[in-house]
Parts: sequence; C-alpha cells; structure tokens
Amino acid sequence: MTAWVLLRGLVREARHWGEFPMHFQIVMGAQQIVTLDFPGNGSLHALPSEMSVAEMANHCRMQLKLLGNTPPYRVLALSLGAMVAVEWSAQHPEEIEKLVLINTSLAPYNPFYHRLRPSNYFTLLGVLLFGSAMQRESLILRLTSTRCRKALQQETLLKQWVAFACEYPVTRSNALRQLRAAINYRAAPTKPPVPTLLLAGQQDRLVNVQCSITLAQCWGCPIRLHPTAGHDLPLDDGIWVAQQILQWEES
Repeated sequence: MTAWVLLRGLVREARHWGEFPMHFQIVMGAQQIVTLDFPGNGSLHALPSEMSVAEMANHCRMQLKLLGNTPPYRVLALSLGAMVAVEWSAQHPEEIEKLVLINTSLAPYNPFYHRLRPSNYFTLLGVLLFGSAMQRESLILRLTSTRCRKALQQETLLKQWVAFACEYPVTRSNALRQLRAAINYRAAPTKPPVPTLLLAGQQDRLVNVQCSITLAQCWGCPIRLHPTAGHDLPLDDGIWVAQQILQWEES
C-alpha cells in the first residue's frame, strides 16, 4: 500500500496535525499515514535543523527508510513542508506518486511580500526568537487559524500547543535555520514532475492566497480554494481537505 507522508511547516511538529490524520483515514478509507518531524522540531527537537530545503527532503527520505517504508509515496504537505515536497519531487521523482500542497509559496514564482505578509515580519520574528511559549503559540494560532471556536475550545487547543512547545522546545537557532532555509529556497522553473493538487485558504493571514493561485496557473494543475479557512487549512477544516483529495483522486 502506498503511504501518505504528511509534512508540516516552520517550527511545527507532527502532533500539530491534531485530528486530521483520523479524518483523512475516515474520508479516504484505509490508508497508511506517516507523519514526520523535521530536525529541530517535535521528536527531533534536540537535533540541529537542516540549513536547506534539499537537506530537509533528504532527511525525510532517510526517516522513511529507517521506518521500513518504501517508495513511491504520496505526500501531503503544508507551508514549508510543501517546499520540501516540491524539492523532493524534483530530485527524486521516482519516489513520489502524487503531491498535495497546502498554502505554500515559492520563489521565483511568488514575490516576497506575498510569501509572508509584510505586516507580520517583525512581530513574527520577535516572538519566534524572544517570546515565551505562550506568546509564540498564541501568535501562531492567531495567524494560522480563522476557525470560530468557543472560548473553552480555543483555550484547550492553545494549552495543548504550549504543552507541546514545553515538552519539545524549538531553539532560537533552529527557528532561524528553518526560516533561513525557507527564505533561501528557490524552486525549479518547471512544474513538479508528478500529479499535483493545490489547496489554499482564502483567509490566510500569513501567506497571500495569490501564491497558490499563481502556482496553479504556472503549473497548469488543479487548485481548490476554501472560502473561510486560514493558513492551517487541515486545522480549520480537515474534512474538507480530505474530501478535496478524494475527489481529485477519483476524477
């Protein structure tokens, strides 16, 4: 059975997928799902983060080999994770069967002011490097999720994220290394060599949705837009994400 490999973004870890893997399995049917952490995050928080997106991709390949998984893989990836997936498919297309990229942005296709909204530059960098776990996770939740929750639900989710951050802390140096890798990455000027689906939240407060729209136009690949979701689309509406992938596979 071809495994679905799930990759998250900057300073995030596998546990931040929350209930999405369960929803994905229910909608898609029996699927093998593997959630990976990048070095410096989650279960690999004690390791130094890789300095480039290409190194992150190679580390994912190594992890899967150690776990006993064999290619080809189907990769579902969010934000920085989607950059890693694009590079992986460019370097080793025989290992990737399909790509689903969520709210990503890529140079040279997207200008820097679309890849990260300018209003977030200094606030995000300051909190990532110098804020407390509560300040950092509060800001990330506000920037990445638009879903309306009851006060208790919001508080519970935030406490969970803070607990993750305290158990597996991301160091300042690792946050900077990941940010540098994302900023310096330039994708190939050709479309991914495998079937690709783009998903994006139209209310993304972190990355302009135009980034995904531009990629879809340049690559000639399908795109699905969620009218109310933000950057963390699987968190805001994981069932919708799974349904779009199922429809794409069946089309």
